[in-house]
Amino acid sequence: MYDNLGAQPGGSSANTQANPFGNAFSGASSGFIRGGLGAYGEKILGSSSHYVQSNGHWTRITEPVGGRLSYKPPIYDINAPDLYIPFMAFGTYVVLAGLSLGLQGRFSPEALSWLFIKGLVGWFLQVSLLKMTLLSLGSGEAPLLDIVSYAGYAFAGLSIALLGTIISNYSYYFLMPWTCLCMGIFLVKTMKRVLFAEVRTYDSSSHHYLLLFIALAQFPLLFWLGKISLSWFF
Repeated sequence: MYDNLGAQPGGSSANTQANPFGNAFSGASSGFIRGGLGAYGEKILGSSSHYVQSNGHWTRITEPVGGRLSYKPPIYDINAPDLYIPFMAFGTYVVLAGLSLGLQGRFSPEALSWLFIKGLVGWFLQVSLLKMTLLSLGSGEAPLLDIVSYAGYAFAGLSIALLGTIISNYSYYFLMPWTCLCMGIFLVKTMKRVLFAEVRTYDSSSHHYLLLFIALAQFPLLFWLGKISLSWFF
């Protein structure tokens, strides 16, 4: 009976026209959410059945800037590397390393500063390795911050390895080789699919040797960072 009030005598007529202000606010809020979420807003709010089935793309998005192609920043490209995970992983690595020293009765503020410097040196060595590899291939155009991000992902695996070592000392002999292997595979795939896109010429033999060198270099570097000590050597 309440549905037909508009048809009764004296009752107000039903508003059959859509509210223009409601539509305007709805469109503005949708645009605000899309803009605030950046690339994630397009994926979440603009996803279609085709995207859900294909699970999206996993390559970087490029745009023409000044007559050349450039990568879009992370806010517009969910596949772009950023420094959030590397920074958080680095901080976690330092905290877990300090906790490990504390459990051994060797913790001090100076020791924590030493571990911080040691981690920065390891990060710098990783960045230098990737940058020199690209320069040797004749490509110096890869963004430096991208290389820093890729190199910093190693601390995520190191944090997991250190946490496992704190729980059980024997897990060190399994987790550290696993971390080195995963980081080597990650860098090989990244350098091959993303960073080597800047290289104009392709030499299969030299590329493969350099990729193998990058993968093998992860073992001494990460074992050195994973060995919590107060000296430069193991």
